[in-house]
Amino acid sequence: MRAFLRHIGIDYSGAETPDAALKGLCVYLAENDRPPAEVPPPPSPRRYWSRRGIAEWLVERLADDIPTLAGIDHGFSFPLRYFEAHGLALDWPAFLDDFQHHWPTGEDHVYVDFVREGVYGNGAARVGDPRWRRLTEKRAGRAKSLFHFDAPGSVAKSTHAGIPWLRHMRQRLGARVHFWPFDGWEIPLGRSAIVEVYPALWTHGFAREGRNDHQHDAYCVAAWLRQAESSGTLPSFLKPSLSPAERSAADIEGWILGVA
Repeated sequence: MRAFLRHIGIDYSGAETPDAALKGLCVYLAENDRPPAEVPPPPSPRRYWSRRGIAEWLVERLADDIPTLAGIDHGFSFPLRYFEAHGLALDWPAFLDDFQHHWPTGEDHVYVDFVREGVYGNGAARVGDPRWRRLTEKRAGRAKSLFHFDAPGSVAKSTHAGIPWLRHMRQRLGARVHFWPFDGWEIPLGRSAIVEVYPALWTHGFAREGRNDHQHDAYCVAAWLRQAESSGTLPSFLKPSLSPAERSAADIEGWILGVA
């Protein structure tokens, strides 16, 4: 029996404001046995998605009764060193609240760089060292630190822009959606789930077929999730090989689906 009937891939961007239409935001959806297809933003004069628009669209999709697995390309949490440095409880929901307080990047007109520069929020009280990496990033090999801003291939800005929207969706959806692995490494049957992904793991495994980089990243996420579901390998990826100590760390730091 298939656990998920829909698979969603999202290539993310931390540029500009939550309501800005960004070329770097892209969504692909695979339903049942059909290959992934690009999902355009709601009809409007704007050609591209905004971060707010994607969050609201996901809330609508995940609120219905169709089990859905959505992969988003940004970090969901920070290394344990961050929690230790700032004296934070090892609790992911509390982390989301604390981050929102200091980095209000989900609010109107707020750029990530505005918080970095001290114009909004209090980001200076919640900074991380670019040398800090989560266990999953070390295992992935090429994945950069979530505090490594302004570097090619970095997801630092996307992460700092995206975390408040995880909190938003969690508040809106409650127990209807499982945030993996923070809500547990095993996703209950019939429940939709949101997972962190790293498209670079999979982009070379699928033909580009005229897609630009953002389209191809989102396509590959949806295609890989669908493929792993169909082949029966998804459950093994949801339970990576970790020691008890590593699993305890990943309970707080999170994990990139597909990293062994």
